[in-house]
Amino acid sequence: MNKKTFALIGAAGYVAPRHLAAIRSLGHELVAAFDPSDSVGILDSYFPEAAFFTEFERFDRFLDKMIRSGRQLDYLSICSPNYLHDAHIRFGLRLGASVICEKPLVLNPWNLDGLAEVEKDHPGRVWNILQLRLHDAVKSLKEQLANGGASNKQEVDLTYITSRGRWYYASWKGQEARSGGIATNIGIHFFDMLSWVFGPVEHLEVHLHSHDRAAGYLELEKARVKWFLSIDADCLPTEAKAKGQRTFRSLTIGDQAFDFSQGFEELHLASYAQILKGKGYGLAAARPAVVLAEQIRNMSLSPINSERSHPLCALPLAPRG
Repeated sequence: MNKKTFALIGAAGYVAPRHLAAIRSLGHELVAAFDPSDSVGILDSYFPEAAFFTEFERFDRFLDKMIRSGRQLDYLSICSPNYLHDAHIRFGLRLGASVICEKPLVLNPWNLDGLAEVEKDHPGRVWNILQLRLHDAVKSLKEQLANGGASNKQEVDLTYITSRGRWYYASWKGQEARSGGIATNIGIHFFDMLSWVFGPVEHLEVHLHSHDRAAGYLELEKARVKWFLSIDADCLPTEAKAKGQRTFRSLTIGDQAFDFSQGFEELHLASYAQILKGKGYGLAAARPAVVLAEQIRNMSLSPINSERSHPLCALPLAPRG
């Protein structure tokens, strides 16, 4: 096997261990990592010999010197805050590397246009982690619909509540300009999954969009979707609270619960394996969810009504932070 060289931005982040595990499991090498925070002891479990930097300039200089000495950087993995993805992708491409970036790839559709221009001028490719597309249950559902498993539009209800504490509002995640807000930061992978399975958007309404929740109605080619996203623990169902659960995920299609609660553990590994074979998801694949999330963030709210609004829209809003 031809061992590839990787560098990683965002080593102290929540999702970084999944990237580190995938790189190591596939037998490749992490040569350098960067994060402004030095809480990166996780590197000891995967690549203790990797160079580490808390200053971007020194990280840049290290990689530039390595490349000038004749050693290629094959991939740059990006786990940084959402608003920095665009700049970090450009950085990786200009180093001559391909880039593997977490969701959302960028915050706005026009950022994708700019990256496409940069990608054309450099040898590397831009790859987005869209791991739900690799989930067995999701793939099976898409195949079922493609094979005529449903002749009419499906009635879909998506509810995702993942509780966050007060720290959230002090971090970049609680700042819409940096995270893209709830619909982008929390919902982007669900919007990608829905549009991948049920087809392009035909109609969109947004009924709620606040600091701690977003909700709306989404009509796709093959589905009508009522969706609700929240980081407020008070939105959790009574049964979830009774069990001490902090997260609730529910997707129903018609009167059937669609279970994809299991099977997440190896999806980043599967994503990396595909990318290293040149079969990952690039800029064009990322576009539908980026466009949808940007529209949700900026469009005017529609009135809440019983026909198209998610039932949880009636819950009272919590104060910020």
